[in-house]
Amino acid sequence: MRPPLLVKNALRVATMDDAGTELKDADVLIRGRVVAAVGQGLDEPGARVLDARGCVVIPGMVNTHHHLCQTLTRATPAAQNAKLFDWLVYHYSVWRHLTPEYAAAGARVGLGELLLTGCTTSADHTYLYPRGLTGLVDAQIAAARALGIRFHPTRGSMSVGASKGGLPPDDCTQAEEEILRDGERLVKAFHDPSPYSMCRVGLAPCAPFSVSPELMKETAVQAKKWGVRMHTHLCETLDEEAYCLGKYGLRPVDFIESLGWLNENTWLAHMVHVDDGEIERLAKAKVGVAHCPSSNLRLGSGVPPIRKYLDAGIPVGLGVDGSASNDTSDMLGEARQAMLVHRVKSGAASMSARASLRMATRGGAAALGRDDIGRIEPGGAADLAIFDVDRIDYAGSAGDPVASLLFCGASHRAKWTVVDGNVVVENGRLVNADEPSVVREANAACLDLLRKAGAVA
Repeated sequence: MRPPLLVKNALRVATMDDAGTELKDADVLIRGRVVAAVGQGLDEPGARVLDARGCVVIPGMVNTHHHLCQTLTRATPAAQNAKLFDWLVYHYSVWRHLTPEYAAAGARVGLGELLLTGCTTSADHTYLYPRGLTGLVDAQIAAARALGIRFHPTRGSMSVGASKGGLPPDDCTQAEEEILRDGERLVKAFHDPSPYSMCRVGLAPCAPFSVSPELMKETAVQAKKWGVRMHTHLCETLDEEAYCLGKYGLRPVDFIESLGWLNENTWLAHMVHVDDGEIERLAKAKVGVAHCPSSNLRLGSGVPPIRKYLDAGIPVGLGVDGSASNDTSDMLGEARQAMLVHRVKSGAASMSARASLRMATRGGAAALGRDDIGRIEPGGAADLAIFDVDRIDYAGSAGDPVASLLFCGASHRAKWTVVDGNVVVENGRLVNADEPSVVREANAACLDLLRKAGAVA
């Protein structure tokens, strides 16, 4: 039985509860997997104490969209200045050489970086399976377990290759029967719907330009049958909109609605190009949104109307997206990016630091369909991100230490990250992985993938 954990004397504890409570000189007591108490002057005999003087404590952040395999192809030279479709076409030639071992290496990089930047729960969307390949998601789940992060992997898929009018090459797609069969296998093997679950599996056809309507329909049927959530890319670019109009005579939101996807069991990545009527329908259907600001900027896709989404009551979480289109898994940096970009989109007062942090915590939990994470309160999951603001890059921000997490700070590394009551980042270092080894392994995998694609000598 592990001892209790007591976070003592924090400069601020931003609970992200319904009232937005923030406590000064406060403590958080953890027993087992849950928060037992939040307040001042707490004590617990035999507890391990983390002295959080000079630190801001927030709930562990929730990443709602990622492609962990893509951490192995960051800053790829030939695609640094490409828009989405061109960027994808190039990278398909690299990703077609993925293996389960490389999927695990990518997961260790992406999930490790998320933990280091205060993220305690992450989704993933792995959708490219070279013909005959299995085990990518299995390998990622094993890596997540070893690191100690909560994980929401999705069994992604592509079934419409270039010969059928799709974007990916045929050898990066799979038969639909194979996709559905493997999805069922993963759900039965790994999905845990219980409170405080460390692993929940979803189903995630890639996008309208790489899967068939039949697969989308059947995925909705199977997700309901198995009690899991659905995820896909949607409304990311105008090219995608033109594809849907040309092939199906429907805008993307109309297209997925016709396939049974517009419901509270769904969360959608990007959602950049929508109109006001579509926003109203998304809100009514209680569809969640994974907002990926850095990726949308990096690929020139656009800036979604997030302020309108929030005002309509749509659950919005943040996503770092694939680390080949961001190119980091820096969760605190993503929250800062969200705060800044929407001041250009909808006005300087439209996105406060706290609103962005709320998307990164409570919003992400809601988008993933969870009510046990994303806040610090008794009975909630024991997931914390603790940042030391007693540093020169935060000096002068004593008036609002919570907001300083996004306005200030050159390094986004947490001092401690706690997941499920376990300390998994200690003094800015991963507890359950050797970072230099992770780096060497990932760089070797990167070069091997590029060589096999003929991109480097």
